[in-house]
Amino acid sequence: MYVAFDQLPPEARVWIYQANRQLTGPEIVSVLPTMARFAEEWTSHGRTLHASAEFLHQHFLVIGLDQEIAGASGCSIDASVRFVAELEKLLTVELLDKSQLAFLHNGAVLLLKRSELKEAVASGTVGPNTFYFDNTLATRAELDTKWPRPAGDTWLARYFGQAEKNRQPA
Repeated sequence: MYVAFDQLPPEARVWIYQANRQLTGPEIVSVLPTMARFAEEWTSHGRTLHASAEFLHQHFLVIGLDQEIAGASGCSIDASVRFVAELEKLLTVELLDKSQLAFLHNGAVLLLKRSELKEAVASGTVGPNTFYFDNTLATRAELDTKWPRPAGDTWLARYFGQAEKNRQPA
């Protein structure tokens, strides 16, 4: 059963999929019916799920599920991954690739390969106060309060300690 995303409770489970490029408004609008249909038809062991899906910041597909009504099973999670793969084809975009990190930089989403992170920290492009999109968050409450959040408050904090040590004279 489709539920408007903003009507999902704070404890609703979320899955975040990051696009490898910014999507245009027309691209997002073109898949809204597909997203609504998925949420409407998504089931777990024959039980209707109360779910929603939306794009945020023109880069992130977020699927939400009210698990108080019915939780996702292995088969239903597999169905959601097939849905994401379908969107990848429709939009000619990668959503399942986890090799890039996303930051909010000068009001825009900046995508970096993991291999580029140390250089971005060393150059000052990314710092502890740069907002980072941690796509491993599990609930809508976390999405609302901790996404994005300063990189220094996430698992990336270790990179800033290393960068400061590297800048100190020997």
